[in-house]
This record gives sequence, C-alpha cells and structure tokens, in this order.
Amino acid sequence: MLTHPQVLDPTPAYVPYLARRHRQEQKKLKARPLGSSTLSRHSLPRPGPLARLALAASIATWASLPGAAAELGWPGAFSSYGTPGLIDMPTAAPREDADVATSFFLSGGEAKTSFTFQVFPRLSGTFRYSKISDWGGPGADLFDRSFDFRFTLARETERQPAVVLGLQDVLGTGVYSGEYLVATKHLTPRLQVTGGLGWGRLASQGGFDNPLGLLGSGFKTRPPIDFGLGGRFSADTWFRGDAALFGGIAWRATDRLTFEAEYSSDAYAQETDRGLVDVDSPINLGLSYAVTPSIDLSLFHRFGNETGFLLSSHFNPKRPPAGATPGPAPPPLLVRAEQSGSRFAAADTAEARLRAALADQGIGLERLAVAGAGATLHIRNTRYRSGAQALGRTARAAARTLPPGIETFRIVPMDGGMALAAVTLRRSDLEALAHAPDGAWRSFVRADIQDASPADREVTEAPRFDWSLGPYLDTELFDPDDPFRADVGLRATGRLSFGRGLALSGSLRKRVFGSLDQSTRASTSVLPKVRSESFLYNREGDPAIERLVLEHFGRPGPHLYSRVSVGYLEKMFGGASAELLWKPVDRRYGFGAELNYARQRDFDQLLGFQDYDVVTGHLSAYYDLGNGLHGQVDVGRYLAGDWGATLTLDREFDNGVRIGAFATLTDVSSEDFGEGSFDKGIRVTIPLAWITGNETRDTFRTVIRPVLRDGGARLNAPNRLYERARDSHAEALGGEWGRFWR
Repeated sequence: MLTHPQVLDPTPAYVPYLARRHRQEQKKLKARPLGSSTLSRHSLPRPGPLARLALAASIATWASLPGAAAELGWPGAFSSYGTPGLIDMPTAAPREDADVATSFFLSGGEAKTSFTFQVFPRLSGTFRYSKISDWGGPGADLFDRSFDFRFTLARETERQPAVVLGLQDVLGTGVYSGEYLVATKHLTPRLQVTGGLGWGRLASQGGFDNPLGLLGSGFKTRPPIDFGLGGRFSADTWFRGDAALFGGIAWRATDRLTFEAEYSSDAYAQETDRGLVDVDSPINLGLSYAVTPSIDLSLFHRFGNETGFLLSSHFNPKRPPAGATPGPAPPPLLVRAEQSGSRFAAADTAEARLRAALADQGIGLERLAVAGAGATLHIRNTRYRSGAQALGRTARAAARTLPPGIETFRIVPMDGGMALAAVTLRRSDLEALAHAPDGAWRSFVRADIQDASPADREVTEAPRFDWSLGPYLDTELFDPDDPFRADVGLRATGRLSFGRGLALSGSLRKRVFGSLDQSTRASTSVLPKVRSESFLYNREGDPAIERLVLEHFGRPGPHLYSRVSVGYLEKMFGGASAELLWKPVDRRYGFGAELNYARQRDFDQLLGFQDYDVVTGHLSAYYDLGNGLHGQVDVGRYLAGDWGATLTLDREFDNGVRIGAFATLTDVSSEDFGEGSFDKGIRVTIPLAWITGNETRDTFRTVIRPVLRDGGARLNAPNRLYERARDSHAEALGGEWGRFWR
C-alpha cells in the first residue's frame, strides 16, 4: 500500500489519489537527466498476490465501517474481566484501533489481571491471569490463565447499535468459559444501554433452550470441558447448551463519573457450589471515575452483598504518552546560495565540516567519497530509532557542508560493519521540497533505494570502544505463585569494535533489589530443563555476566547478510551461532537460516558450564503484510531437542511500538510439555523515545507467557539479522518517511 507519511490512516478515497500522484511523479522523473546519465528512480515494491489480497480486503473493510460510536457518545469503561463492559457483563462499546488496556480487579477472594489489545478495528484479544482463593479447599488456590477474543460485527450509527460476538476463556481452564452476542446503543450522548445473549457461564442464570438448537441437536446440550493440561481450544462447547439474556445501562453523570447497573446472567454456580460466594441478587451496581484521561478507578457492588474494585489504564501506541515532547528540531536545510553564511572556517575540509555537522546530530561518518557531482556517505546511526529520520538529518548536514557542485548524496546506512542499503537523493529535490506541503511523500518517490554495491560492502566501521552504565528493570509475569516479579539494578555494557565487522560486546549486571530470586517452584519437567529452571538463574546469578560475545557481521553477496557469534550468548546458554539472511532491499519478504551449538551455563551466570549441550537450528521466512503487519515462520530444532515450528504475527506502528503474538508447536506431546500444552505468548516492544520524547535507539521489551516450559524453547541469540537489515529497506523507510524532515 502506498502510504502518505504525513497522513495517519488515509481514507480509501485518498489511496487512489496517492497512486495517481505517484504515477505523475514517475513520468516527470523520466525526463530529468543528471549530467550525461539519468538518475535511477526508486519505485515502490509491487506487492505480491497475498499482499494485494490483504490490501483489498483491508480497504474494503475500512470503507464499509459506518461512523464510530465516539461521535455518538463515549466508549465506556471496562468490566471485571478487563474487557469493554459494565460490571461482570460485556458490552459492545468499541475501543479505538490499537488501544492497549491493562486492568486489575479485586473482590473477595477473586483477583484478575488483564491485558487487552485492539488488534484491528474489529478484533480485540485479552490475556487474563486470575486467582481464586480456596477453589480446591482451604489454602488450595486456583491460578488461571485465559484468553478472550471479541469480533465487532457492526459499528454503532445513529440508527443501529454496535454488535459484538465474544469468546471468553477459550484457551484456559474453562472456569470463565462463555460466549456472547451483545449490542450497545447510545440513547443520548451520556446514556448507553446494552442487551445481550450469553452461553456457557453467561447462561447459568435465567437460562432457556438454546435458539441455535434449530441448527441441530448438537447445540441443545453443552458437553463438559475436557481441560486436561490447558492451552487448547474447546470449540466443541461454543454456543452450546442453554442461553440467557443479560443487559444493563451506563449513565455518564459528568465527564469523569459514570454510574452502571446490570442484570447478570452469570449465577456464579461454581463459586457458590464451593461456598466461595453467596448470590443474593442478579443485579450488580457500579461507578467509574476517570482519575486521568488514561486511568479509571471503578467500584462495584456484586451479588447484592460483595464489594469489588477495578483499576484500569489504557493508552494508544499511535499517540505519544502525555508529557512526551518531540526531540530537538533539525537544523534548517541550507540551500547552496546560502552557504556563505556557514559557521565553518574556510580552512576546514569538506569532510571535516560534514563529520562535525553529523556528530552534532548523533550520527557517525564512517567514510566520505566524492566523485564528480556525487558524494557517497557511509554513516552509523547512534541516536535515531527511525532510519528515515537519520537519513533526513544526514541529508541536511550534507547540504550545509558539501561544496555547491555536489548534486547527489548517496547515503549508505551501516550497522555492525554491514552496509545495509544505498539511498540516493538529489540535492535540488531537497531544496525544492523542504517546505512543500507534500514534500515528505514526493521526496520518498524521488529517492532511489538500492542494495549496497560491492564497493559499499567492503567498507566497515572504524575501530572504537563504546560503553554505558545505567539502571535496568527485569520482569517476570504470571508465575503461578506470583503474577508479577521484578528486579531493579545496575547494568554495565561495552562494545569494542575491531573493524572489518568484528566486535566484542558484553553486559554485566548487579541486582540492587527485587523479587525474581524469591520463586521456590521446582521444575517437574520430563524434558531437558532448558527454561523451566529459570528461577535458579535468578536466584544465583548476582552479579551476572548476561552476555559476552565475539561477533562478526558481513555482506557475503548481493542481498545477503551474515552473522557469526561465539561466547556467552544469553542468560542460560553459551556456544556458537551462525546465521545467513537473504533479504532484497525492495521486497517485502526474506529468508534466513541459523545453526547453533548451545551449552547450558552454570546457574551463577559467570564463566562455567553444565553438562547439557544441543545443536539447534531454524529456517525462517519473513513477510511484510503491509499496514504495519509482519509475519514470521521459523521451522527447526529447539533447545530441548524437539522439532517444530513457530508462527509470529506482529503489528508495528510508525513510532516503533510493536505488539505481537507467537505460538510454537513441536513434536513434544501435551503430556510431556506439561501445563499449557504448547508454547505461546504476547510480546511487546516500546521505544524509550516514544515515552520520553528524547531521541534514543533503546527499547523496553517484555514477553507475556501464560507459562514458561521447556518445549518449543529457542536460543536467544543476540543481534539476529532481519530486524537490523530491514530498518533501512524500502518498505520500512516508506512507512516512516514522514520523519525524514524531522
């Protein structure tokens, strides 16, 4: 999809306009000579059949959406399940695309922690970690991990309600299992009404014969859930058995305060059978108060006799957090006629002027070569998360410092000594488009993005030493004994580059305080304990050598990238890792191969090893699906010796925030894998620049796993190639080219 970098989420009507402008610009460029030759032009990569199908479907879906409920009222609050709802019952109130919400609910002996992500405008997913005290008897608490999915069938308009189809607890123990079809309508901008039909748990109060029984007798009864080890869909129970009606209202008394009331179709039968609650009334009441625009505090009165509270927070990765400010503005573009006012002395060479100007912008100049009317700059970006922004700052510096006779800037971004791509820009285009209303898009169209040449691939970064010392935060989520553990301490990192793509890097940390060492749950795995003894590494590794690796990065041929790493590769394993990536600069796809010899480290994470070792490896396929979606498939052998595949789907935003999910299936049986049946989870990457507004390439990463087991565990080899390479390729640059002028 051709995306205008200055417009967020362009309407379908705007897409043909962009394509038409692209064709017009290409026609203009054909007649523009550069000396005796014509500058090669970069045209957007032509998407393959799958991408074109996905694009057509996304545009059709987008175009079919009526006006959002935000224009009619307010989106509403969250229920005790962490999903849009009243108290315990769901609503069809929509959340904005990409909204992320976390919530904590506490009532009596029940506690729920939820993470909800609006994956697409019509699809949201929730991961929930729950604790129910005394479920199996006094002191025998139940720790439950479950997933929900919600599908918006219709958006609210002035004449019709919003309608949502929901699946609750589809991958957990089934304690909260239920399905629902719910509609919500704003009668006034401040009054919202909801009515729905529930199954499963949501049909245990006031149930009646399932209307879907007309489709077949199989819908009339609901078979018991065979939980087993968990982690499996129980699709044979969905929408089966009795159905029941539920509903409620929400009244927004002020901009901050909302009152709620609901009729619950959940009789809480399992809890009452165990003597955990007494249900005196199906009417639940609540009030929600917006402490800030992104934090809500709710107070609930449930069952007619019990009080609970909910704390929820939400943000949207499309927008920076409140208080975050943009980084410093770039220096103005200096056209050639104005260069006489440069601050540089006349005795300075062009290279010295350029090097100083780039250093001011946090960019290192590895090499400058001038030939005729063109200059080639090999640069190293140490500051900017966005590759497009680093290119823009480099182009400005070149325009301010290089002689007026230089017409083209050929910029080669480098990482780890590898030349990633070659981006050629006309100086006259920069001067003409710097203040043009559509300058961002037109400058991208006129850029020529190619693979680095053989000569570029011979250039490597100069020898140097970099180090840092600062705090770290390490978290573990949803341990069965504690939903949140964390350590805070100091981390020292260093990197010594020898040139020619060879570098020695390491990381040493010392815990100051925390709770990661407090886990006492012993591993019961029948597989090699490659991950399930993580708690021992947390307990004994203080101080710890997190990583100490000798690495070589290279460009063995066109579109090829290579990495060889030897040393202490990660927290639990050391050894050797070799990787080869084929990724054309102007294509959405890439393929990789990795081979590792891994040996398990001692628990103290210093210099020793244990006896266990394994050879692992994977073949990988990568595909940019467009609209910020990235897919990855890895097939091969894992650390426990099992064979299988991992499917990963990420959604990445232009500001670098990335939220994705993964699942791994191997030849390990559910019984041998243990609780959870197979490896799966959610991963979140947040650039610190998005939070603070200060330009930095540092990120915060976390993985939310229902349970950490040994099956499907992959070596965490450092500096894998795909993410390093693609950031300077055409698709990634095009998606964030709006930052070129920042």
